[in-house]
Amino acid sequence: IVSIGLVTLVPQLVEIVLEFGAVQAFKQVIGGLFAATFFFIFQNKNIASSMKEGAMTGIARYFFTGRPMANQHQTWRDIYSTYWKSHYKPAFFLGTAYVIYTLLALQNGNGKLPMVLVVLSFTAWIITPILFSPLPRWNLIGQDLREFNGFITGGAGSADDEIDEVVSRGKKGTVRSLYECGLAEELCVWSEQHPVMLALRFLVKVAVGFCVLAVLPAEILDFLPLFVVVLGLSWVVIFGYFAAGLNNIFLVLSFLAWFAAIPLGHSVIGGRWCHPNAFTRLPEYVISLVVFLYFLGLAKEFILLFCRAVFTALPCCDKKKGTKRLMECIRMCFVY
Repeated sequence: IVSIGLVTLVPQLVEIVLEFGAVQAFKQVIGGLFAATFFFIFQNKNIASSMKEGAMTGIARYFFTGRPMANQHQTWRDIYSTYWKSHYKPAFFLGTAYVIYTLLALQNGNGKLPMVLVVLSFTAWIITPILFSPLPRWNLIGQDLREFNGFITGGAGSADDEIDEVVSRGKKGTVRSLYECGLAEELCVWSEQHPVMLALRFLVKVAVGFCVLAVLPAEILDFLPLFVVVLGLSWVVIFGYFAAGLNNIFLVLSFLAWFAAIPLGHSVIGGRWCHPNAFTRLPEYVISLVVFLYFLGLAKEFILLFCRAVFTALPCCDKKKGTKRLMECIRMCFVY
């Protein structure tokens, strides 16, 4: 009933009572309980991410603990660049799983577990660095928003001759744009991690995919062809991105193309796209989109594993040229 974490507050409470009195003691302990809860949930995820990274790569990299200099403001761009892999990406995955669970429960009309700790966990992973950022002034928050918008829409790192610099910036944590941040991670993973580990992870994901196909109802899987059409539309826009000299507007439009799934539904899957109404079919759209993106990721990983084997593992290939070709394939798969 009472967690061990709350029990450990008793010695601290007693000490503060002896030094400052009961009123000040209860004010400090109870007042700091909310902040301490978020901070230590965030720290536990830090420890878990460090363990996972070390087990998969064999490299003990330093993980920032979320305690910046007290007199130095940490911008939202810095926060995302530091924690996107260890906290934000798992938070998005966990949040998506919770949304799918909620939609399935609503569709079936059955009750569902509240999962308070799950919601609290992925919420704390996202907002804790912002809450604890030094100097939370309104003018600095406005500056952070403008800078983060430029970080999202920026095209730094998209040139062909910048691949080596992108990898270097990714390892140092000094990426200049969201595009560069994701590309640096892909280049490091698929060119440096051990191929056996990559292959084992791929096989586990394939097994999970088969389990998903076996469990999900056919009425949800029937919506998958719709997203194949939308993917083709998105690829046409991305081709425009390359044809227009890496114009970032086309990358933004390639994301917006996925919202065309509902208007295109009638032409692809017939009357089921909105029967009895579009809101009732919303769970099918969301769940089938997540399943489609999962298998699209599997297809990308299979292509990159094949490219890794062809360009770097075969003894007949020049290692330097093979690595360069592998980098180009990784970049192409990342964009498409």
